Amino acid sequence: MKAGVLIAAVLLDGWLGEPRRWHPLVGFGNIAHRLEARLNPPRERAALAPHHLSSGYMAGVLAVLLTVGPPVLAVALLLRYRPLAPLMAVALLYLVIGHRSLHEHAVAVERALRDEDLVEARRRVGAMVSRDTADMDSGRIAGATVESVLENGNDALFGALFWFLVSGAAGALAYRLINTLDAMWGYRTERYRQFGWAAARLDDLMNFLPARLTALSYAAVGHLATALRCWRLQAPAWDSPNAGPVMASGAGALQIRVGGGAFYHGRWLSRSTLGEGRPAESGDIGRARYLVLRALALWIGVATLIGLIRWALDA
Repeated sequence: MKAGVLIAAVLLDGWLGEPRRWHPLVGFGNIAHRLEARLNPPRERAALAPHHLSSGYMAGVLAVLLTVGPPVLAVALLLRYRPLAPLMAVALLYLVIGHRSLHEHAVAVERALRDEDLVEARRRVGAMVSRDTADMDSGRIAGATVESVLENGNDALFGALFWFLVSGAAGALAYRLINTLDAMWGYRTERYRQFGWAAARLDDLMNFLPARLTALSYAAVGHLATALRCWRLQAPAWDSPNAGPVMASGAGALQIRVGGGAFYHGRWLSRSTLGEGRPAESGDIGRARYLVLRALALWIGVATLIGLIRWALDA
């Protein structure tokens, strides 16, 4: 049952891509933005002390509950109507995964680099990453795009599939909404250091198992030994506990290097290198896309096999 829903949702995403207009996640983001403006006004941020539990943290917790709780509860109740539950599950899972969108964003950067249009390439990669892109050369653009493809393979695809398989469509929706809040609020800036703490920590928690399964999947469909070695040796030094394993394993599976320092919000952040071999190049963007696609095929195969085994045992 779940394997069939998963396959249908992935095929629907591949056929239609994300809705161009009236995407529910865009509406959710608008609501979250307005709520943050009310619960985290500038005058409150200026008064917050960064070293103790304060109203900023509590406001962030309240914001997560108010934005995520109602839609997830509503979906859980609607899915109890069994005649429509499978179709609703397909539709919801389709809306929370973004494999085709990730593919399209990466292809746009790849095409601009191939045309030697750095201005367009910087603009396109800027839609994928949160770092500053204005002064990037072609190598850094390629590396940033590969990093984004690998990391978002988990965030926009495998994480949602994992929570769907574990807890159904409501679980997948909860994961994607929390992931969206983390992308909006999970920054260590003055504005979000306290307010975004709850969304960031909850996203870390929900991604702990999916990220490691994604890293294992990249290793299984790529260069296994290099991927596992990079994961083991390099991931612990990465700032994010979940992005580290995913990107280290993915870069190792491709036998290239990504990472390194970058500008974020005007500040240079020193980051370690992930992977082994030569630095990422424009041609590696396509290789990263197909690594994610092979990992997706692996997930579909395993989910189908588990479904068939359960069906045989229940027969």
